[in-house]
Amino acid sequence: MTEATFFQWLTWAWILLAPVVFLALLFVTVPYGRYHQGRSWGAPFSGMVGWIVMELPAVLAMPLVFFVSGRAPGPVEAAFLVLWEVHYLHRTFVFPLRRRAYLEPVPVVVALLGVLFNLANGYLNGRWLGHFSPGYPTAWLWDPRFLAGTALFALGMTINIHSDEVILDLRKAGGGYQVPRRGVHRLVASPNYLGEFLEWSGWALATWSLPGLAFAVWTFGNLGPRARSHLQWYRKTFPDYPRERKAILPYLW
Repeated sequence: MTEATFFQWLTWAWILLAPVVFLALLFVTVPYGRYHQGRSWGAPFSGMVGWIVMELPAVLAMPLVFFVSGRAPGPVEAAFLVLWEVHYLHRTFVFPLRRRAYLEPVPVVVALLGVLFNLANGYLNGRWLGHFSPGYPTAWLWDPRFLAGTALFALGMTINIHSDEVILDLRKAGGGYQVPRRGVHRLVASPNYLGEFLEWSGWALATWSLPGLAFAVWTFGNLGPRARSHLQWYRKTFPDYPRERKAILPYLW
């Protein structure tokens, strides 16, 4: 089997696996964060270490796979690499370091699943940009798909970071979980997950690629059910939690 065939099969398998994961996670809540359950999924890392272990492969895999492919990055590929690294440097280092006092332990199995997820996405997207894509001409920088996709990516990252800051402010003020009432939290239980879904939907549009689509589908398949669990947890924990709020998609779900 050639790598091109392997790449194609892996991309489609990754896309088709996402709905299966979505359905499974509607019934199984992965035990990290507020759902941590001791050692049920293996010995735990500290929250900060576990988070860095999970996310670091994405920081490294994408540029490594791209550059070993031998294609020099043009302006468009460079822009994609910057978008990728801006997101993952923040998620790998800034986010856990700022919240280290509040991050719950991460079981080793969860951390390993995160590593696998990020390695797969890093390989698929890095290898696409560095080898299997036909290449992006400089004119792609003003193509409507690139412009709309990068705008959506920026919007999603802004929502993601602001929503995390709202939670962090509440934790600093009160020391425990509270009902957030600012920003996109007024619409959904997990606006940080909504922001991440918008980011990778924007990435899929801007790259106009199957690996990008796979990442967007997987993001919703993974985070959608968890957002639903968060909504149920909020409603159970706080009787006055606003009933009009949805899980992840404003006014829809």
